[in-house]
Amino acid sequence: MTVDDTGSGTGTHPAPRDADDAAADHADDPLALRLEQLILGAERRYTAFQAARTAGVSMELASRFWRAMGFPDIGQAKALTEADVLALRRLAGLVEAGLLSEAMAVQVARSTGQTTARLAEWQIDSFLEGLTEPPEPGMTRTEVTYPLVELLLPELEEFLVYVWRRQLAAATGRVVQVADDEEMVDRRLAVGFADLVGFTRLTRRMEEEELGELVEAFETTAADLVAARGGRLIKTLGDEVLFAADDAGTAAEISLRLIETMANDETMPELRVGIAFGTVTTRMGDVFGTTVNLASRLTSIAPKDAVLVDGALAEELTRTGDAPASESEAAAEAERAEKEGAEPVTYRFGLQPMWQRPVRGLGMIEPWLLSRRD
Repeated sequence: MTVDDTGSGTGTHPAPRDADDAAADHADDPLALRLEQLILGAERRYTAFQAARTAGVSMELASRFWRAMGFPDIGQAKALTEADVLALRRLAGLVEAGLLSEAMAVQVARSTGQTTARLAEWQIDSFLEGLTEPPEPGMTRTEVTYPLVELLLPELEEFLVYVWRRQLAAATGRVVQVADDEEMVDRRLAVGFADLVGFTRLTRRMEEEELGELVEAFETTAADLVAARGGRLIKTLGDEVLFAADDAGTAAEISLRLIETMANDETMPELRVGIAFGTVTTRMGDVFGTTVNLASRLTSIAPKDAVLVDGALAEELTRTGDAPASESEAAAEAERAEKEGAEPVTYRFGLQPMWQRPVRGLGMIEPWLLSRRD
């Protein structure tokens, strides 16, 4: 969308490639154009300048929105529809009404674009690829695609909105329960990394398809376990997942479940997990800060099939009664309870202090080995 405000077509920034030629190439494929019109629900009518003018938005702001959503500059090509005009008008209207700042509106566009881009890529690469296998000899995949998309589109759209509303309700509920206003942005969370051991070596030994299946199985298993135990999957990085939980006990349970589940799967490499507890900055669904960096470092030094936690998480587990402050004291308490015929105090987790060690950028830390108590 780098056309200047005069409408002359002079771009203030060069497009990644000739956008007019790209549009022409796309138009040469009738099926691609029909699919685009089906999915967008409208035909191409506007250049970037025309869309911005129709929406009552400056070209500068329209370009910022467009790029934030993850789309390339389109030059003077007529590539935009009524839906694009409406989207520009809505975002600009939120800014004009004072509901969002301009910077926040751009963040909304960027976060939505990044999330839905990944979803769309997955659906095309994995979902539609399998479903569009030609059912009869002589039929091409493209002949199957259009009617399939036509049938699936409204159902997938409804499901997307449903899941988004559910996630929005859950996220809003977590935020409004925070007593301190400052913690709505900078919150105290337990953050964990789970990392497949020896993944680089595996990439050299396994075929690409096998490697893809292993990564998908790992991500799926991890996502299910994190969600089922009350945590939140922040992101996946192929051989690593990042998750968060509101309390130390939930994070500890998730970590041990991950280790136990992967250890029982002969097709999976060993796993190691690191967890830290503390203040975390959240932005666009991601987490940042010293606590996250510490969790990453703990993961890198954790033994195979083991969980290392920082001192803050260990202290939180003992404060909540999930782990004893001292194993020897816990044993003595259990012995006294047995002699007195009382029920001994039970703990979910055990903590074993490890050797202190320096960590680059974080100074000296004392990791604790987390275990499940019988």
